[in-house]
Amino acid sequence: MYSMNQSTLFNIDENHTIESISNPRTYKGIYAFHKYWGKKPVESLDYCIEHCTNKNDIVLDPFLGSGLISKETHNLGRRFLGIDINPFSIEHTLFLLSLPKAEDYKEAINSIKKNILSKISESYSLKNADIATHFLWNNDTLQEVWTKVNNSRKKIQLKPTDIDLDKIKKFENYSVRNIQTGTFFENTRINSLENMTIYDLFTKRALHNIDLILDEINKFSGDLKRALQLTLTSSSGQMSNMVFAITGRGKTKNQQSEKIEVGSWVIGLWRPDLHFEINVWNCFENRANKLYKALLEQDYTPISYKDTVSDFYTKQAKMGIIQGNSKNELKKIPSESIKLIITDPPHSDRIPYLELSEMWNCLLNKQSDFSEEIVVSNAKTRNKSKDKYLNDMREIINESSRILTKDGYLLLYFNAKDRNSWSFFDSIEKQTHLVYLGSFPMIYSANSVVQDNRKGAMKSDYVLVFNHSRVKKMLDIFNKINGWTRDKPFKEAKHV
Repeated sequence: MYSMNQSTLFNIDENHTIESISNPRTYKGIYAFHKYWGKKPVESLDYCIEHCTNKNDIVLDPFLGSGLISKETHNLGRRFLGIDINPFSIEHTLFLLSLPKAEDYKEAINSIKKNILSKISESYSLKNADIATHFLWNNDTLQEVWTKVNNSRKKIQLKPTDIDLDKIKKFENYSVRNIQTGTFFENTRINSLENMTIYDLFTKRALHNIDLILDEINKFSGDLKRALQLTLTSSSGQMSNMVFAITGRGKTKNQQSEKIEVGSWVIGLWRPDLHFEINVWNCFENRANKLYKALLEQDYTPISYKDTVSDFYTKQAKMGIIQGNSKNELKKIPSESIKLIITDPPHSDRIPYLELSEMWNCLLNKQSDFSEEIVVSNAKTRNKSKDKYLNDMREIINESSRILTKDGYLLLYFNAKDRNSWSFFDSIEKQTHLVYLGSFPMIYSANSVVQDNRKGAMKSDYVLVFNHSRVKKMLDIFNKINGWTRDKPFKEAKHV
């Protein structure tokens, strides 16, 4: 058993209404702290959990993702079981469920700063002893060095000196100590190459300084250590070689400017020719300050979790968080024991989750089991075809039908641009006892990285609703939702 502290984002007595689904709030605080593709608005989760289950019923998510659903389910007084193959997903979920106290976190950050800031700063020190904040690179050529005037916001742009170049050379042979070198695949979809390693994503100097931070993080344990690790992963994009330089942008649409601005890491593995190397400590401390402010707003209630299906059931646990293949883990769940399955499975070839998470898993020193992921990948060497994906999804749906109670619900969040990716849908009613009730569109609070803007993509994600019998009482839960339809949403998807 693991001790955990639970915090509440929303009032657990709040009645989640039909209107809230159509007007989702923007993520704030803890939920906004770490990037992750596939975060869904919590309003639809809360409404469905509240209206489809009773207190102490079991809610299952076999594709846990960011883990937001685990927190919402617990806040609403239901038991929860979550499964994911992705090590990062498990760590992020446990982070959300088990936050450290703000004072303990601040003390840890101050301790880390005291022990290593001078070492990190020395690696960025300039001829006049100032500390650089940014380095502008064009491929492997250093073009500019930026620093600030007396820690003010005003920046000074300098040409590189021999001292700057000599400092970089000192790290040429550096090898990581606390970090996995990573497994990457040839995948043009995410700008990944098969021979890539973590050394392609960061400068050797950045990796040296990240290792210094990890040396300190590894002195801690439990919830506090995990929060510090997630502070590092959440800031790692800005520490990488993937921060593009914005050029030629004037104040008006038709105006050109020679000013160069700092862009931000876009989720993926694109390494632009013109890019920034940013002071690692500054990135880490900026994220730490954001997390500290979010922690100040949290309440704490201790809970516990189990990490196997067997322990979750035999110990009557409130929370089960399991790393593994969903197809295999579902077979361990007793029949007719789950009241609600609500999940956002991989949408065919839309997002290769493990491939995109590899940078974070490297920093967490976690090994990814790519062979067990249920997904379609453009990386040919992975042999993750659409046919295999569809077979896996059919198997998961079959198991879902078995483990659902007679009055239980299966809610699938789904979107795929081609008709073939929806073919598992056709077999649901044929191969199981599940009945399609209808669907409603997923509304986002703003344009989001989870939305699919590719040509031919459907305009919205859909929540597909199934259960074992179509009765009026059950339909009343959904038929007032804006956009609810008995039609099949994939009729707008294209045959490929």
